[in-house]
Amino acid sequence: MKRLLLYMTVIFIGMGIGFNIPDVYASSLRVEVDGREVAFPDELPYVDAATNLTMVPAKFVSEKLGASVKWNRPQNQILFTYKNDTIALGLGENHAIVNGETVTFGGGALVKNGRTMVPLRFISEAFHAQVEWQPKWNQVSIMTAVSNVPKGTWIWDSQVIVRDSDKVISFANERNVTTVYLQINTDMAPAIYESFVRSAKEQGIQVEALEGRPEWAYKKNQDKIKKFIAWVNAYNASVEAEARFAGLHFDIEPYRLSEWKKDNKVLLEGWMDNLRLIGKETKRNDLKITMDVPYWLNTIKVPGTDYSMSAWLLEKFDCLVIMNYRNHAVGKNGIVENAQAMLREASTLKKQIVIAVETAKSNEGPRTSFFSMSNEAMEKEMQAAHKQLSRYMSYAGFAVHDFKSWQAMK
Repeated sequence: MKRLLLYMTVIFIGMGIGFNIPDVYASSLRVEVDGREVAFPDELPYVDAATNLTMVPAKFVSEKLGASVKWNRPQNQILFTYKNDTIALGLGENHAIVNGETVTFGGGALVKNGRTMVPLRFISEAFHAQVEWQPKWNQVSIMTAVSNVPKGTWIWDSQVIVRDSDKVISFANERNVTTVYLQINTDMAPAIYESFVRSAKEQGIQVEALEGRPEWAYKKNQDKIKKFIAWVNAYNASVEAEARFAGLHFDIEPYRLSEWKKDNKVLLEGWMDNLRLIGKETKRNDLKITMDVPYWLNTIKVPGTDYSMSAWLLEKFDCLVIMNYRNHAVGKNGIVENAQAMLREASTLKKQIVIAVETAKSNEGPRTSFFSMSNEAMEKEMQAAHKQLSRYMSYAGFAVHDFKSWQAMK
């Protein structure tokens, strides 16, 4: 939902900031966001003849976009809130109050066919997008800003939530991090996790319990996997919903073991057995299960078949984070080229793919990491990748590895 809010909110920036759309088109106006046409199940969007502003149902904003919408009866205002942003819009007024600032836009909310309709130009102060009017198709095409795309990040040093919990959450908010992958140190008091997860959720940030290492591909380490899952289950059962982990996040990476090149089949079979174990141990809980995998996993086949390991994993788990460690979006061996095969697989299987980039120093080549580059340069490449990858239904945003090195970027 949060992804939809950010994606769809920006739709209406362009629709309310000066498109001169003839009234004759109002009843058949089409909206496309990141290559996908948007459906409006109730009252359709239209261009108000008096103000030339596009109007959209307030109910749609609340039900489909994930924003909190309330009616302030004493002030005769609709209040929209999302994370730290608040927008107050009055019926018939030509301005809105955006985070305490007055923004004039030449129109106001109104009631049509029993539906409260709102003009959305005022959102342009808070969200930005590339907007294009295509008269041939009577369509507004929107490309969202990657700064608004949901992101994840890894925290490998659990002690950081003891030392700098507030700074972690503040940084996450600034970079639109919606999910933190937090490595679990079972020696830390559960109360520390409880406090951090609760604070993160208050800011709209989910926390996934992270664990794993290459050796977890060996069947002999199944007890360690069970122990981790049991710890998270016991923790979640001991705290209120607001302090629970949203999912289990596994980073196993068996290709880092020496056997990967020597006896790939045996290692793959052991890894698959352990993945089946994870599926079995988590079958009865409602936790999202995410796996970190290399972008080339689709080229590895399930032993004895022509079926890719990535598709096999997608069938069993909710989401794959593909470690697509390149610092250029387009061109040969770039982020886009390397991501497409698994995005297609996931779209067919109706699962999610998160595209991960690297910010830590890498010894895997000069074009693998954004290390020593600026955050602005990274976002430019991510925007270029986002423009092409967002047409896949499976695309679920980006992840940045890792929190520590990302925070240190210029």
